[in-house]
Amino acid sequence: MGFISKKTLDDLEFHTILKSVEEHCISDLGRAAVQTISPIANKPDLLIELQQVKEYNASFISENRIPNHHFEDLSKEISLLKIENSTLVAESFLKIATNSETVNELLLFLKKFKEYFPTLYDVSKEIEFTKSAILSIQKIITPYGEVTDNASTYLKDIRREINNVRSKISSSFTREMSRYDSAGYLDDIRESVVDNQRVLAVLAMHRKKVKGSLLGSSKTGSIVFIAPQATLQLHRELQNLHQDEKQEINRLLKVLTEEIRPFFPLFASYQKYLIQLDLVGAKAKYGLSLNALLPAFSNVKKVYFKEAYHPILLEKNKAANLKIIPQTLELNEKQQIIVISGPNAGGKSITLKTIGLLQVMLQSGMLIPVDERSETYFFDNILTDIGDNQSIENQLSTYSYRLKNMRGFLKRCNKHSLFLIDEFGTGSDPELGGALAEIFLEEFYEKKAFGVITTHYSNLKVLANELENVSNANMQFDEKTLEPLFKLHIGQAGSSFTFEVAQKNGIPFSLINRAKKKVEGEKIRLDKTISKLQKERNQLQRNSQALENEQQKAKAQTENLSEKEEKIKDKLNSFQELYDKNQKMLSFGRKSNELLYKYFQTNNKKELLAEFNKWVLIEKTKHLKLNPPVKKNKVQKKKEKEVIKEKTIQLEKIEKEILTQVVEVRKEKIIEAKKIAKEKASYVFKVNDKVRLIDGKACGIIDKIEKNKVTIDYGMFTTKATLDKIELVVAAKRKK
Repeated sequence: MGFISKKTLDDLEFHTILKSVEEHCISDLGRAAVQTISPIANKPDLLIELQQVKEYNASFISENRIPNHHFEDLSKEISLLKIENSTLVAESFLKIATNSETVNELLLFLKKFKEYFPTLYDVSKEIEFTKSAILSIQKIITPYGEVTDNASTYLKDIRREINNVRSKISSSFTREMSRYDSAGYLDDIRESVVDNQRVLAVLAMHRKKVKGSLLGSSKTGSIVFIAPQATLQLHRELQNLHQDEKQEINRLLKVLTEEIRPFFPLFASYQKYLIQLDLVGAKAKYGLSLNALLPAFSNVKKVYFKEAYHPILLEKNKAANLKIIPQTLELNEKQQIIVISGPNAGGKSITLKTIGLLQVMLQSGMLIPVDERSETYFFDNILTDIGDNQSIENQLSTYSYRLKNMRGFLKRCNKHSLFLIDEFGTGSDPELGGALAEIFLEEFYEKKAFGVITTHYSNLKVLANELENVSNANMQFDEKTLEPLFKLHIGQAGSSFTFEVAQKNGIPFSLINRAKKKVEGEKIRLDKTISKLQKERNQLQRNSQALENEQQKAKAQTENLSEKEEKIKDKLNSFQELYDKNQKMLSFGRKSNELLYKYFQTNNKKELLAEFNKWVLIEKTKHLKLNPPVKKNKVQKKKEKEVIKEKTIQLEKIEKEILTQVVEVRKEKIIEAKKIAKEKASYVFKVNDKVRLIDGKACGIIDKIEKNKVTIDYGMFTTKATLDKIELVVAAKRKK
């Protein structure tokens, strides 16, 4: 089981990576989940996560893009559903239905394209596909988060009655406003709205002449707002209807809540799945921004990062339009530990952090910016000691803190560990600290741990040269300008360029000479030799690079010539085909002209047709020789006839079935029509029934019934009709 400490994550600035990943999430829950990302403890789970991210990443360049999976936070709704007798609001049901539809769409998509997204499909198989809850919600809740009119017959009747009363209020108010306006009692604005109610704008001097309820006045007091007496009763009726509507909605929501309450574990699993998919999607999008990929995992202990980029530095340099140089590094059984040396500001620390951060990212389920030929190993431990870790809180010096850290290294370090130590051995007396650092390095070596360290200590460079599976390395510098080249070279220790750097920074030459005399001669000679070797190697590298560039140019020119040759061949072939076609057309033209000319001379149609048919026959024979038809054998012809016959029989069978069904449906419609007619004929009309004339469209309310005659109120007017001339629209409600 793997374990990577918080200290390691902090040393490698893993939190900065999480901030970048968080920006690619589509939900707040996803963003919160990103902050909990940490290295995955076991390899099987890690590989599943990485495959999901890889498949999601591949969908960006595929025609089959993963559907949008934005979702709402259902935490509150799920908690409420767990509480007995609780009731959800309409908007909550809409959120539940939307999330459920999103998951169902994803499940169907991944099932359809399981060959493209096998791992994402395997994970989705654990999620239940069901429309039961969605259908229950859609019967009651509209796509706008409101209770639909068809949720119950009672609600439908109430809302119809509300509309009728509103219509009556509007008609009544219009009549009253016209009457009082004609009398000259109203202001120019005529009407206003107070508490969502239309009111008459009456001149203050005439307020006693207008019957109604006073609801307010203007700031100056010149206008008073009066609700006409005729509409007051209707408004009270409207308020009662609204109260009935509210009670019915609450009842329906309570029933619906009880109906979907058993589904709350399903909604919780949907939310968990969508959060995980958001997390996978964010990792994939972040990987896409870095042009990252998934390197191979080796069963043999090995780390090979080819052209690896530090992701944080890559993002910063991209934003600033600056160049970044990738590093290539390999650790294996023959090269177990690498000791990087050389002057400061050469890129030693960033190389160290690049390896550590990429490994941590990969073991946290993220793609990394390396060459596709890269491969690595699953490490149980990644141990780091990077930077000046002086602990003020624990009153420890830098060296004491680092020694405490080394104690932890020695306890946890094993053959499945990767350790990264920056400025190994510093913080104490160079001689004593260097000696202790040697012992630590030997311990890590004996435990078969993989690691990379940076140091200035010569004794560690010598030890690296002596131990069989430990390699020296250095960050390259330009020996003339002493500018860093930010390229790692393995196989040779690096010179610190101490005196050269001092001279470049303006330290007097006389002082540098005095310093040289104080240093042991052997060390100067060693440093000088290393420096000279580096210069020679740099020169060889430049020559090799120049030769390689020339080779690449020659290769490119050869490819370019080959490409041009192919294009010329294609053009020649095209011209030949065009020429042959033109020759054929000219031949046809000449033959046509010859036949026509002969016809003009002889005026013999029969001879013309005979000659023309003979010519066509010759040309057809030539065509058939070049394009012989594919002949069907007796078995194929027989099979073709059988297929046609079978299809004809099937069509006749379907036609008979459809005709039978049509007859049945017609019978049912006739029976239903008779039943409705009978019910209408036997119905006894009552006052307040909503009716219309048989040959009319307008609906009215029965105001009075006298023997065989009824009085119908249409709001603006009334009319009389006999009972046999009207039909029922809505029966009046029975009084309980």
